[in-house]
Amino acid sequence: MSKPFVDLSDGRNFSHGFPHEFFTWLRANEPVYWHEPTAATPDSEGFWVISRYADVNAVIMDPKTYSSDKGGTRTAGGTTIKDEISAGNVMNQTDDPHHRRLRAIVNKGFTVKAIAALEDELRRRTRELLGEIRRGEAFDFATRISREIPTQAICIVLGVPEDDRLMLTDWVDRGIEAPSDAVIAIEYTKKIRRYAQGLIEHKRAAPQDDIFSAIVHARFEADGSTLSDHELRSFFGLLFPAGAETTTRSISGGLYALTGHRASWEQLRVQPGLIKTAAEEIVRWTTPSCYKRRTATRDVEFHGKRIREGDKVTFWEMSANRDERVFERPFEFDIARSPNPHLGFGAGVHFCLGSSLARLELKLVFEELRDCGLEFELAGEPQWTANNRLVGLKSLPVRAV
Repeated sequence: MSKPFVDLSDGRNFSHGFPHEFFTWLRANEPVYWHEPTAATPDSEGFWVISRYADVNAVIMDPKTYSSDKGGTRTAGGTTIKDEISAGNVMNQTDDPHHRRLRAIVNKGFTVKAIAALEDELRRRTRELLGEIRRGEAFDFATRISREIPTQAICIVLGVPEDDRLMLTDWVDRGIEAPSDAVIAIEYTKKIRRYAQGLIEHKRAAPQDDIFSAIVHARFEADGSTLSDHELRSFFGLLFPAGAETTTRSISGGLYALTGHRASWEQLRVQPGLIKTAAEEIVRWTTPSCYKRRTATRDVEFHGKRIREGDKVTFWEMSANRDERVFERPFEFDIARSPNPHLGFGAGVHFCLGSSLARLELKLVFEELRDCGLEFELAGEPQWTANNRLVGLKSLPVRAV
């Protein structure tokens, strides 16, 4: 078999789903792979691709060697293939001790109590949405159900008024779909951050009972200062798309998987306790944020390959979550899978801040789907987002039966 190639820097190669066949080959033959630059590659330079679970985890857990900020002589860096000048300022693009400082203050808003308080409202909204569906009706599950609940959840967290929520979601959707070497096209990122500035000023003047208000007013223990407007805008610009889009894709991908596994629905009805393991399997199966990038801070040997200081190193959690060395029958969707040490929420110091919220949303949405008295079958061909960072379904036509 000749050596295959998929241009991983071109989002169009993800428009029919994740290129699993290529990554299966990489895990077996070239687990540390140098991706040459193509016409689609940001910054016109190559990057390393790490595909095996153990190796992905090793990179994640070694932030001194693999920086989320910058490395070598780079003046930009970050967590995507494209160099970002925001590296060092946005929470997910920083290293300790600065990252620890930012995370500590943001964690003051993301308490277990604050997340748990959302359940009743999100469950009510989910029941209302499902209650409007009539048997025999065909509709797009991705836009009508999957997008709605995570969007409402993150907007409640951020204290975004009801009237603004659809507009923000539309900006994110358009930004993801627009041709760009960034995850969200810059023109839409600017719109989101301009909106965030107005919201910050409002929360500062008139704080409300929401997590974002708590973060705006939270103070660092060391000196009593608060997050700057720039830090708050960056946080909003990170959290809104991440919170809304990733879980949206997990919900759609989860239902898509279940439509092909009728027996799994019966399992969930007979064994309600399986909902927790089902939620974890949905995260493993969909892994919406399918890769991250780091920058090497020193020369290092890895599986016989020489990674040099300043090199871009990408690690692919989606590939890790299909690694045959870790997961038995990795390409089988198994709602009872246990243990399930997936990396869908990452690991280490950058473990997903919103993981508790995502788990809550998945749990309650699939509980309500299980109990609503309807089943769902495909009513058309699903469509995938042409994006190499946020992979997943943008359309899932179904019929209620």
